[in-house]
Amino acid sequence: MAVTPLPAAAAPPLPAHPDPYLDALLASGLPKDLSYAFGGPFHLLLPERFDANLAAFTRVLDETGVGGRVYYAKKANKAAAWMDRCAVTGTGVDVASTGELRDALGHGVRGEHLVLTGPAKSAELLRVAVLQGCLIAVDAPDELEHVLTQARALARRARVLLRRLPPAQPHSRFGLDDAELEAALARCAEAPDAVDMEGFSFHLSGYATEPRAQLAVELVELCLKARTLGLRADRISIGGGLAVDYTDAAHWEHYLREQRPDHYHAGKSFDAGDFYPYHSPVAGAEALRAVLGAHALAERLRAAGVSLLLEPGRALLDGAGCTVFGVQGVKDRPGYGIVTVDGSSLSLSEQWFNSEYLPDPVLLRGESTGGEPYPACVGGATCLESDMVTWRKVALPARPAPGDLLVYPNTAGYQMDSNESPFHELPLPPKVVVENADGRIRWRLDRHPLS
Repeated sequence: MAVTPLPAAAAPPLPAHPDPYLDALLASGLPKDLSYAFGGPFHLLLPERFDANLAAFTRVLDETGVGGRVYYAKKANKAAAWMDRCAVTGTGVDVASTGELRDALGHGVRGEHLVLTGPAKSAELLRVAVLQGCLIAVDAPDELEHVLTQARALARRARVLLRRLPPAQPHSRFGLDDAELEAALARCAEAPDAVDMEGFSFHLSGYATEPRAQLAVELVELCLKARTLGLRADRISIGGGLAVDYTDAAHWEHYLREQRPDHYHAGKSFDAGDFYPYHSPVAGAEALRAVLGAHALAERLRAAGVSLLLEPGRALLDGAGCTVFGVQGVKDRPGYGIVTVDGSSLSLSEQWFNSEYLPDPVLLRGESTGGEPYPACVGGATCLESDMVTWRKVALPARPAPGDLLVYPNTAGYQMDSNESPFHELPLPPKVVVENADGRIRWRLDRHPLS
């Protein structure tokens, strides 16, 4: 990689992968028109990218001969556009609260296409899930008893998966350990009137594919064991954690090797291990292919007649949106500048994890032209010292001016609203759905009242 000489204060560059469609959209003038209309930051959503990512996952299942279903992890982005797409395509949705469950149902997603995850589910949440025929991932022994109680009160059979505590992550607060799993299997076998035990699930922290395959193999064996007790046990869920590849390997390795505190405002330092792995050589649907290829998992699934369920969130939203801030002002400091934008760091939620959203923002200039490269951090419009949208000193192509725009690419996965708050009475940035209609770009506001 040829590294372009940068101002001394600038952090190493970390450009997102080239995206000609997004480039054309940004050059169309639409972002500037929307910035003028809204008078503040906003998010662009690209549903066609969601559809393409979903198709890629489905294609891997088809090509490997593995039966299964993709469930979109709703917590990754609460926009209505994704629910609309799931309802139309018959895609599953992973929900974890009463609000998420009702929202998915309200957009036309069928109850049988919903999987209910999360810990210690409320009685109301379980009641609706049992009534609607949702698949319930049971996380604890007492939760299984609550499910049985609800099912009998409603004269229904609850569909359940038993969530396995990952042996490699024994301190996880999620899942059933060996003894609890044994007791839960026996309890399900004793209650055929109230429960249909369809299989097992797990969720692993991190993004490695091999451990997922290894634990999935164990779950296939658990299905075979459960069948000896008269239980259905014909599916397993491997959760999410399928990585997204934001940038190329050369830039990522260079960034990790060269970044240091003086590349950040106020000498801020980050533990490199806390950064999301913004480059992943195996990502998205190809990560699923790698999971199925390890430990002969695909062959084991086919031989056992076990279906594979997965719950990607970020991976289905790869390339499906960006975030646009307007520049309000610029302060010059020795060697760099502080750009203040019309939003806050609450719209880029990596700071929730004491981290930083690393793909470089793109500067869309207004009337000004020319200029020299200008290293700058980016602050939010609140009165908090910690409200830094970007701590690092990004090498912008020129000194920004009020009215210019900063566009953060590929933010649909978790960035847009996981940590949103109307602090200082600032409104939440609206979400704008952009569609290509016969070669013509058109837009509408996302309909979700909370967006």
